[in-house]
Amino acid sequence: MKTNVRFIVSRAAFYLFTAWAAITINFFLPRMMKGDPVTAYMQKNAGQITPEAERALRILFGLDQNTSLWQQYLDYWGLLFSGDLGRSFSNGLAPVADVIASALPWTLGLVGFATILSFLLGTAAGALIGWRRGSRADVIVPISTFFSTVPYFWLGLIAIAVFSSVLGWFPASHAYDKGARPAFTFDFVAQVIAHGTLPALTIIVASLGGWILGMRNMMLTVLDEDYVTVAQAKGMPNDRVLWRYAARNAMLPQLSSFALSLGFIVGGTIVMEMVFSYPGVGKLLLDATTAKDYPLMQGLFLIITLAVLLANILADIAHAVLDPRTRQTEA
Repeated sequence: MKTNVRFIVSRAAFYLFTAWAAITINFFLPRMMKGDPVTAYMQKNAGQITPEAERALRILFGLDQNTSLWQQYLDYWGLLFSGDLGRSFSNGLAPVADVIASALPWTLGLVGFATILSFLLGTAAGALIGWRRGSRADVIVPISTFFSTVPYFWLGLIAIAVFSSVLGWFPASHAYDKGARPAFTFDFVAQVIAHGTLPALTIIVASLGGWILGMRNMMLTVLDEDYVTVAQAKGMPNDRVLWRYAARNAMLPQLSSFALSLGFIVGGTIVMEMVFSYPGVGKLLLDATTAKDYPLMQGLFLIITLAVLLANILADIAHAVLDPRTRQTEA
């Protein structure tokens, strides 16, 4: 019991410090860059901004030159605790939280589903291939690895050329048909599924090889362990030895990679969203960078950072559940 408490306290302290450091860097980084959002906004609207309006904008963006940097930092924390991420001047001064919220479901739905499905399929396939080492199933490894080495944008363009332009099975771009209005109806959901199929399949095909190869290699190592040999000598069913003993321990290193993948789901796959013109967070980040919309960039970096931290917390919990030795070592 004491070991579990020490483990929880130590990990909580580590992640709280990491979150503070990430948020602090997120505050100072835009202020270290050349220019600021108010200057960029004034250049975009030359001659239309009065000095009084500029002063109001600087106060709005937390860049008041009459306020010390330390006070700006404290004000930034106050805004964060109130859920205010600032205003996006590239979206008509709309709240950054609202802009991100409009793009986040598309990324979570598409990239999240594809990443989780790729992990499950790749881990299961890698476990089976490793269990049946030396069989014909080994041919899957070089084939899947080959697709993982193909540049992602090229794989996406090939998918569009074959399945959209030639066969006409799926739409080539966007999240739904032009002119359609988002609504929770059967027709609109069908459009979303049709538009999301190609980019989802591209993500799965591109990432499947890494999961298969990693799990297969770990299975080859685990199968030589004594506890697997003893379990087989006791006459346990092969399925139980495979999934409860071998695969359970072999997948522990996979969890760390999967946690990072889950964290970066929020960031989206920028190249994928560019190729398929998908309205997700990745494309939003690219547009914000192009427009030098620092508040929106800052909000996106913060959300991505917190998502990665949360994913790592979940990975730590999974490690502790699957391998009790982790709790003892950390404590």
